Amino acid sequence: MQIILLDKVVNLGNLGEVVKVKDGYARNFLIPSGRARRATEANKAEFEAKRVELEKAAAAKLAESQAQGAKLAGATIKLTQKAGVDGRLFGSVTNHDIAAELAKQGFAVAKSQVRLPVGPLKTTGDHAVSVALHTDVLVDITVTVYGETA
Repeated sequence: MQIILLDKVVNLGNLGEVVKVKDGYARNFLIPSGRARRATEANKAEFEAKRVELEKAAAAKLAESQAQGAKLAGATIKLTQKAGVDGRLFGSVTNHDIAAELAKQGFAVAKSQVRLPVGPLKTTGDHAVSVALHTDVLVDITVTVYGETA
């Protein structure tokens, strides 16, 4: 299916590009989430009429993400979980826990934006975690997990 991208999509294309994707990907994800429209002649004409304002909105969104990324860069999040004597956690620290702690500190971050490179954190200590605020803005933070004996 041919679609027009209304936003930058990772590994697919930038705003305004006409790309061919599988039908299910377009119908089930890209079109319902507002990231794309079918590439019909009417939609192409409508997109060209709105291109300037869409590009301006995308640039504003990128600038906002970069500003938030500058504040968040190098931040350290401290979490306490129950742990055994050897430093392994009873359970784990997930992207939800990290997003909730960032929200307490005043950063609006969705749990889907928190990228854990090796899955949930299962040991105490310092861990490097990435936060993808935008497709072009990736910020590294440090998560320190402290053990609490039961």
